Amino acid sequence: MQDNRRYPDPAVKVLDPRFNALRIAQASVEHLYGGCRWSEGPVWFGDSRCLLWSDVPNDRILRWDEATGTVAAFRQPSGNANGNTRDRQGRLITCEHLTRRVTRTEYDGAITVLADRYQGKPLNSPNDVVVKSDGSIWFSDPAFGIGGYYEGERHEAELPTHLYRIDGHTGRLSVAADDILAPNGLAFSPDESRLYVVESRSTPRRIRVFDVGPDGALSGGGVLIDAGDGSPDGLRVDIHGNLWCGWGMGSDELDGVRVFTPQGELIGRIELPERCANVCFGGRHRNRLFMAAGHGLYALYVNTQGVPVC
Repeated sequence: MQDNRRYPDPAVKVLDPRFNALRIAQASVEHLYGGCRWSEGPVWFGDSRCLLWSDVPNDRILRWDEATGTVAAFRQPSGNANGNTRDRQGRLITCEHLTRRVTRTEYDGAITVLADRYQGKPLNSPNDVVVKSDGSIWFSDPAFGIGGYYEGERHEAELPTHLYRIDGHTGRLSVAADDILAPNGLAFSPDESRLYVVESRSTPRRIRVFDVGPDGALSGGGVLIDAGDGSPDGLRVDIHGNLWCGWGMGSDELDGVRVFTPQGELIGRIELPERCANVCFGGRHRNRLFMAAGHGLYALYVNTQGVPVC
């Protein structure tokens, strides 16, 4: 894909006038890298001016350098890493398909296993992860990585596809929700009173919203967004509470990113030539949307900021 030379970029679609306030007319979608098999889990490291993201089938985490634009392997093998984020101390938190675990990369590069079993049984294939301000780590555990040998290794699932929470003080693993059909992407609202979770095996796929209690207990879980023919994946939230969701299903109208208000109203779309798996905000002011799509990495400056992750 060649970067678009026109302003405003026709790939940035305004579907509701409210989206005009979130886009920059003189910013266009940039193609930063190609050569992946399935890109996932972008996470921004402002202190290093770099972005890390996973190339799941190629069993590697890649590093894009903002200053030079170069890409190199950050970790290979990666355990077929998928979702990534940072904890409140700035350390990398990673979901791994092959090893069926959630890990933390320490400042010296050592890897600490945070969760790999529940009630004595191995997890399925941890997929996406977010960290709350109290230090608790929330991750989805569908069975996508154990269904074959492309993004992990084939195994029979021994646990339901739960949404889990790791306590930020004790490290105790508990089930946060047990009624989500293959939980996938997840994100908190800016004030952390709501948790959005993509349900990947409902028909149609949908994004559900839970109320988060002071003790971390979830309630509600109603449908916020019906995806119709589309396939939502990873998502992140800006400071106004809007949801920026990786989207796709093999057509120009579906592949890319969809933007919704906190009430679930579709207001904008970013078209990409391939399905987008996940997104994050980065750059000096957290106003650059990075999009991990099938074969590569894309970016777009926007007129909002992502919620800080650490």
